[in-house]
Amino acid sequence: MGGLAVIGFVVLVRPGASVLRAAVMGGVALLALASGRARAAVPALAASVVVLLLLAPTLAVDGGFVLSVAATAAIVLLAPGWSRALRHRGTPGPVADALAVSAAAGLVTAPLIAALSGVVSIVSLPANLLAAPAVAPATVLGLLAALLSPLAPGPADALTWLAGWPVRWLVLIAERAAAVPDGVTGWPTGLPGALLLTAVLAAGAWALLRWPRLRPLALAALVGIVAVGWPLRQATRGWPVPDTVVVACDIGQGDALVLPTGPGEAVLVDAGPDPALVDGCLDRLGVDRLPLVVLSHLDADHVGGLTGALTGREVGEVATGTLTPTDERRPALDAAVAAAGAEHVVLRPGDRRTVGTAGFEALAPDPALAVPGGEPNDLSLVLRATQRGLRVLLTGDLGAEAEARLVASGVDLTADVVKVPHHGSADADPGFLSATGAVVALISVGADNTYGHPADRLLDMLAGMRVYRTDRDGDVAVSGSAGDWGVAVRGRDEALRATAAPPDTQEHGPGVPVRTHAAAAATRLPARAAPGRWRAPVVGRSGRHRVAAWPRARTAPCPDLPAPHRGRRGGAAARPRGLGRAGRGARAPPRQRGARARRRRAAGRAAG
Repeated sequence: MGGLAVIGFVVLVRPGASVLRAAVMGGVALLALASGRARAAVPALAASVVVLLLLAPTLAVDGGFVLSVAATAAIVLLAPGWSRALRHRGTPGPVADALAVSAAAGLVTAPLIAALSGVVSIVSLPANLLAAPAVAPATVLGLLAALLSPLAPGPADALTWLAGWPVRWLVLIAERAAAVPDGVTGWPTGLPGALLLTAVLAAGAWALLRWPRLRPLALAALVGIVAVGWPLRQATRGWPVPDTVVVACDIGQGDALVLPTGPGEAVLVDAGPDPALVDGCLDRLGVDRLPLVVLSHLDADHVGGLTGALTGREVGEVATGTLTPTDERRPALDAAVAAAGAEHVVLRPGDRRTVGTAGFEALAPDPALAVPGGEPNDLSLVLRATQRGLRVLLTGDLGAEAEARLVASGVDLTADVVKVPHHGSADADPGFLSATGAVVALISVGADNTYGHPADRLLDMLAGMRVYRTDRDGDVAVSGSAGDWGVAVRGRDEALRATAAPPDTQEHGPGVPVRTHAAAAATRLPARAAPGRWRAPVVGRSGRHRVAAWPRARTAPCPDLPAPHRGRRGGAAARPRGLGRAGRGARAPPRQRGARARRRRAAGRAAG
């Protein structure tokens, strides 16, 4: 049965290099399991590796090949003995084989996966055990259906229907395992990470073998973590925050902001570069309906993840500003919008939308500027969102020239929170930022990006604002209402970062493609910001949560987010005392620094 499954796999998928590699390794593993002796399969494994490397020398530096060889070696050398040991303890044969194969392959490849991807999965073993029974039936039935389809379409359809059931099971297991909170954790990459994980696994195995009495204790600890610790962690995570106004999602080098407007409903402003990351952010916020999706412009770092946001959700309108007539990305956008059953609309200055509890006003761009060859960044759709009296200015990737033009036009730009344009590029106008009068600045930026974002010059311009950055703070949420509001950070998610697209490739790719968390910490905001008086985040009394201290006249340092109440989706935000509505007046532009500032401006334009 196993041999037929391997042959069927090659026939169905077609014998490419990676398919043949997997088939050869699978054949060697089957030989080891069938014979029950590692000596019968080790020479075959060695010969297979040599032949494959002679035929395709590039496999020597291919991560998939290394993982295949390591997993096969583990199955050949470890699985037979482990299976016999389990059988001697009364475990049924098929169950013993499945446990031994999954455990051996998983443990041996875990250090390699950690070195290559920077993550360690704690759900891979149970997921593989649950998926194993469906692999052979799905492959064999699919092969038979493919062979019969030219001769007997009716029986072939019946076989296809039968094959669909194990395939559905595999898809279900994959989706559920990927969605398990804390199912993967970040880990150091490279050789140090591999050696560290190898040492941890080896030390644990040695201790269990050396002191058998530790085994019941280890099992009890594992059961306690799974049955008590994990559910307790999910219940006390405190995310999403109640009364959220806007969330800047940690999606790498790009923009994706979510404005919840009702239970399970939100407005999405830009979709970032990666479908999986924006989908994950929306899932964490419990969003399954998007009445309005706003795309500031069509660069890949703002719309590359659009399919992840639209797929599986009810979508109403997808709005853009006026696009240039020569923008070749428009057809791909229209196709993606149509596939989601949504409608593409264009917002012009003065247009308004109301979605749930939030109102939106378009401030720019002027349609007259959308001429052939126009700069896409400077044609970013600029919106002001208002929710429970809090105003958020959403600015896309505006550059200094467009910002200065907007200020000169006399448009009211005042807001409590400003999304800093273009990920913190130095190509910024200080008059624009000061005209907002904002207390909080959100910078959506990727860690270790090569553009120099956010630029030092830009950060100097933000003196007097409280600055939050997704590369350091992870998801950032503004919550509350006018006169009583604050900011909560979820913390960096190393597992998500490890699976995200490299930051160097996110900024200027194609426009529209055809998808242990830190606990939240809250900061309440004063009525007015005091330039130069805030200090860096410090460790709170718990020793675990980062709490940013803010100078106040009569209030103590801000607390952590309290734990959520049972049956609710997040924790209750701390309530400040003596805090008024944030001031809305425009602050004076920061003092410039002569030639140094001009050099930084030029560098920022080149980088962004």
